[in-house]
Amino acid sequence: MPDLRTTPLHDRHAALGASFTDFGGWSMPVRYTSDLAEHHAVRQAAGLFDISHMAEFTVTGPAAARVLDFMLAGRISTMKIGKAKYSLLLDDNGGVIDDVIVYRRGDEDFLVISNAGNRALVAAEFGRLLGDGFVIADVSDEYALIAVQGPEARAIVEETPGIADVTPALADLGYYAWSGGTYAGEPLFIARTGYTGEDGFELLVPNALAPALWDALLSAGAPHGLVPAGLAARDTLRLEAGMPLHGHELSTDILPAQAGLGRVVAMDKDAFAGKDALAAASTDLPVLVGLTAEGRRAGRAGYAVLDASGAPVGEITSGALSPTLGHPIAMAFVTPDLAEPGTALFIDVRGTRIPAAVTALPFYRRNA
Repeated sequence: MPDLRTTPLHDRHAALGASFTDFGGWSMPVRYTSDLAEHHAVRQAAGLFDISHMAEFTVTGPAAARVLDFMLAGRISTMKIGKAKYSLLLDDNGGVIDDVIVYRRGDEDFLVISNAGNRALVAAEFGRLLGDGFVIADVSDEYALIAVQGPEARAIVEETPGIADVTPALADLGYYAWSGGTYAGEPLFIARTGYTGEDGFELLVPNALAPALWDALLSAGAPHGLVPAGLAARDTLRLEAGMPLHGHELSTDILPAQAGLGRVVAMDKDAFAGKDALAAASTDLPVLVGLTAEGRRAGRAGYAVLDASGAPVGEITSGALSPTLGHPIAMAFVTPDLAEPGTALFIDVRGTRIPAAVTALPFYRRNA
């Protein structure tokens, strides 16, 4: 694939027989064997994902928390060291430039992970902030990011040779928190976060160590049922978990409250990008809902949602035949008066009206 970037693990994927696709300008594995097998492995055992295309920024210095409070919609300054927070980067109109995860590594030290396709946009927004007391660095090209997701994830990471000095221990690590450690004697960052709806960990290491860590995780995970998994499984997993994907459920044309993310916006902060626009926004905008249907024909992004009369009342943003649940699911934006769970609607699947019902998100929730 000419002109596409590759991660430090590209040769490993090719050796495993992966099929590749263009994802945000990166050549990424879409599958290794079958979408269904990889999806089910994550739900039942574990999957190994290369997410090294994600972008990483560090924000350090005595003004770091204040800068992030202004830049992001959430309240970052109250985070405790060792914790993570999901947040949103908004434009001046309140639209979502990107969704990010922020990790507080110290009093004056934060790590921000953003989506690969939005790296330049996020960097540009950071670049608008000039002042004393903080340093913002794009360190994306220095690190690889590997995710282990599924009910066996903790055991696999704990048993991986070369991983040592993990503090706090993974057994004591809560969701949306992180541990420090080492791999092959080099610093290792382990976060209990993920994008599948399962328990799991995301491991950040210098690029040079990524192939060896990938191999070690695969070897340790083999007795647990771990398989390498691609973007196709990742997409159906996050859809079942009701997790938004930028460019589908999130964009600069969508306000946080429309996507069900009003709770992550700290409107009581003195100021942040987009605050005034959000305060003045209409409450009658389309909102994100879940849709379930019978049969095997699933709605896809861009398909129209219809009311009983056949009139268009919304549009699907993501949809698939759920591998876990065995029936079609979708997320869609519809008019607010039709957002109540149980509301009967229809999906226009290539000219055929498929009955669907509004369903509360997420579609799937793992056992604690």
